[in-house]
Amino acid sequence: MTPSEQYLAACARLIEAVRAQQPAFHTAATWCARSILAGRMVHLFASGHSRIMVEEMWPRYGSFPGFNPIVELSLTFHNLVVGANGQRQAMFLENVPGLAARILRNFALSSEDSALVISSSGCNVVPTEIAEQFQRRQVRVVSIISRAHSEQSDSRRADGRKLQDFSDLVLDTGAPVGDAMVTIAGLDTPVAPGSTVGGCMLVNCIKAEVAQQLTDAGQPPTVLSAAAVVGAERATELFEAAYDQHAHRLARLYATVGNA
Repeated sequence: MTPSEQYLAACARLIEAVRAQQPAFHTAATWCARSILAGRMVHLFASGHSRIMVEEMWPRYGSFPGFNPIVELSLTFHNLVVGANGQRQAMFLENVPGLAARILRNFALSSEDSALVISSSGCNVVPTEIAEQFQRRQVRVVSIISRAHSEQSDSRRADGRKLQDFSDLVLDTGAPVGDAMVTIAGLDTPVAPGSTVGGCMLVNCIKAEVAQQLTDAGQPPTVLSAAAVVGAERATELFEAAYDQHAHRLARLYATVGNA
């Protein structure tokens, strides 16, 4: 097979790996829908390239309010690569103990909330501590990891615990150890990662299931939709309404910050 055929064949296997987890992501969707129906939010967190899955969930076309994307630029700002704000610093910071608690200090969390934490390895300190902090506050945690890769990787925490150890439900992207899925003759390292493909499928499966459950409950979501689909006027109405709804939900997360 050509390299591209290898990659597409590997992606087909990822689809089957995701398909096999339907009962689990249905459960995840139920927890998310309950939070949204209660007027609360589903918190989304990732560091590194896993940030892609956070932004895939909200806000973008085909998405709706109810999700709180927590994206720290110091952990995810990759385009400069080296120099100030470079990748070395981001990789260092995502393993600094205590940073997770400072991040979540900004929000008044509730046991009615739920959380989705994404980390391909499940081994870096900040995502793991984020999940730990959520659980301490009785927030249900769904994690997305690449299970094969995580099981072959060492935790960066002193106690050796990983993201899955602080998760109420674990979903697997299906990506292999090391993430890269294509082997090229004469090149001793594989290329073309797969965790983002598997992760994006998982978050969109959850998103679709949540939309169904909200609609069945009589509260259909306000979905960001393209003018090419719904017309320019309707698209503008949906965008404005969705962003307003997001702001109102977010305001509740700040209203009692710091109160005993």
